[in-house]
Amino acid sequence: MTLHELISTRVAAALAAVGVPDAPAAVAPASRPEFGDYQANGVMGAAKKLKQNPRELAGKVIDALDLDGIASKIEIAGPGFINITLDDGFLAAQVARQHGDVRLGTGADVAQKVVIDYSSPNLAKEMHVGHLRSTIIGDALARVLRFMGHEVIAQNHVGDWGTQFGMLTAYLVEREEDGSDDTLALDDLEGFYRAAKLRFDEDEAFATRARDYVVKLQSGDVRVRALWERFLDISLTHCEAVYAKLGVQLTRDDVMGESAYNDDLAPVVADLKAKGLVTESEGAQVVFLDEFKNKDGEPQAYIVQKQDGGFLYSTSDLAAARYRADKLKADRALYVVDARQGLHFQQVFTVARKAGFVPADMQLEHVAFGTMMGEDGKPFKTRSGGVVKLAELLAEAEQRAFDLVSSKNPDLDEAARRQIARVVGIGAVKYADLSKHRTSDYVFDWNTMLSFEGNTAPYLQYAYTRIASIFRQAGEFDAHAAIRIAEPAEHQLALQLAQFPELLQQVAADTCPHFLCAYLYQLATKFSRFYEACPVLKSEGDVRASRLALCAATAKTLSTGLGLLGIDVLEAM
Repeated sequence: MTLHELISTRVAAALAAVGVPDAPAAVAPASRPEFGDYQANGVMGAAKKLKQNPRELAGKVIDALDLDGIASKIEIAGPGFINITLDDGFLAAQVARQHGDVRLGTGADVAQKVVIDYSSPNLAKEMHVGHLRSTIIGDALARVLRFMGHEVIAQNHVGDWGTQFGMLTAYLVEREEDGSDDTLALDDLEGFYRAAKLRFDEDEAFATRARDYVVKLQSGDVRVRALWERFLDISLTHCEAVYAKLGVQLTRDDVMGESAYNDDLAPVVADLKAKGLVTESEGAQVVFLDEFKNKDGEPQAYIVQKQDGGFLYSTSDLAAARYRADKLKADRALYVVDARQGLHFQQVFTVARKAGFVPADMQLEHVAFGTMMGEDGKPFKTRSGGVVKLAELLAEAEQRAFDLVSSKNPDLDEAARRQIARVVGIGAVKYADLSKHRTSDYVFDWNTMLSFEGNTAPYLQYAYTRIASIFRQAGEFDAHAAIRIAEPAEHQLALQLAQFPELLQQVAADTCPHFLCAYLYQLATKFSRFYEACPVLKSEGDVRASRLALCAATAKTLSTGLGLLGIDVLEAM
């Protein structure tokens, strides 16, 4: 049980004891230290319903509140707030227990099977900046949920089907027949795609052949399928290089592309028809949704089969939902996809539930995210206006970090500077994204993200390195020595450490990694205040041992938290 759950439970029991059984405890961490550690504000709403004086009711609640051994001070503030300050001994014991636990006290009460659909690049092209947010947000959520004890099944729903692959295989065949060097051409996926698209747009005979290849691919033609598989292998190799650079935990075993659901598309439509959900409209098979109406009050059309008999991604998304429910037995399915697809996923979830493709108790969530913007306020592009390849962006991040590290530590050998640059550069790009609310657009700014000041990855990585330096100077010490809290700065640091489990619960429930970023920044800030106010290496005896133990707990929480974001730390920078 987290601190928040413990206090909320006790406050709720006290409210019930004074005759308010259904009132919400409304407990939250206090906004400022002078308000205590936690603040309960549910009394005012209860007093209004009971037509009682809020401060008088708050007094009754305090009298009934059982926090013996947990709180050192409970007081009424303002119109009826209850401020709760935790006991130093209780707080010290809480930090010690977490520090000794491999999960830092964050185990889930009920483990779920969670499917996370993320990254999902189009295998016809190299990954670009548009794939960054889905990839790293999804990876962070997967890490957090696994850390808490949930079973996570990653699903990389890659685009590996459709007309574009007929176009690409046709172009590959054409090049082979011309005796061109295909391997060299495929090394530049973007260039190969552009050349094939140009042929498709300008040569009707080629476009016809490309469409024929789509039919051959869908019918299982051995030669075309072999070419398709070759193309997918090369494309996935490009993706894997980016994943390795980013430190993302996706593998080929996690790939479950559009093609995987091809055999279930016709059955999906047949089942929708059998349930009376489909109407034929202008030759297409359509589900009309009364839940989504246009400005004229007409139900929105969700097309599942085109006039020519072809299927759409709306159909494959229904098949994927059914697979995740029936085969994977998911309790919760997260779709980490651009916010612009919001209406589509609302409709997918609605149709899937109406058709009985997913059970009523299975959670379906669109984890939407905004756009990475350039300094001009428009979607991030190259200076020439082209799409920025993700591999090139990450290479630039490392080079900029290398230049920065070289200017600060010119005496370090190059190999050490390169290693630091890798960790700092990649971490900076990821943290700059993850620290923003995922639904917000944000401006990509090299100077801000690589700064060693403020809420940035370099600042947090340096905070960890600073603690590692303390350990090197301290020599041998007991990282699990008894913690004794006496100073306000020690209390505030211990409180922040003790709130880690409830913070992760919030990240998991709301699918918002920026909460973890904000927590880690606050932790690093409070550690800095602690270090300034409470000498560590110059103290002696039990005080020194206690403060070193607090340093160790802070270092472990920082490295764990950054690790859950997919960001490495360094022992020296």
